[in-house]
Amino acid sequence: MIYGQLFWEFCKVSIFCVGGGYASMPLIQAGVVDTYHWLTMSEFIDVFTISQMTPGPIGINAATFAGMKTAGLFGGISATAGFVIPSLIIGVILAKIFLKYGDIGPIRGVLNGLRPAVVALICAASISFVLLSVWNTEDTPLIWSDFSIGGIIILAVAILAVRRKTGVIQILVGSGILGLVLGLLGLLDI
Repeated sequence: MIYGQLFWEFCKVSIFCVGGGYASMPLIQAGVVDTYHWLTMSEFIDVFTISQMTPGPIGINAATFAGMKTAGLFGGISATAGFVIPSLIIGVILAKIFLKYGDIGPIRGVLNGLRPAVVALICAASISFVLLSVWNTEDTPLIWSDFSIGGIIILAVAILAVRRKTGVIQILVGSGILGLVLGLLGLLDI
């Protein structure tokens, strides 16, 4: 039963995810955290972080890790298959359409219209991650002054590193090391 639910949930993410792996994160979060409660928000962010650090597309990695965390090896296989199969079918169909009809104005309009929605999805996921990393809550903080100094330091350093075009792996490794140091100094809530 759980394998079918994982497969179907990640099929839905795959079908409605436009814009790559980062855009899939809010959809995955809605399914595995908010709807089914297979993972907590903290576990989901861990899955997202691991997905960025491992080779391969972020969305597929996240599906695999979320499925494995939920239901073991076969859960990972079910979630990954659910994420890949619809994308593969849709990709083949769209490739045939583009090869046959070329650049059609209405299709270009649809794609241009999807861009703002993709940005909104990525922003929504980013806000959730900031709230959890700085205030240790998934919702709007009840007490805004109850924040993690270490979380703010790591967030600021990571944003600065992104602005300086530092690689993702260096940012993740550096943030992990900084988190360890700040945790040992007592500046990071664990």
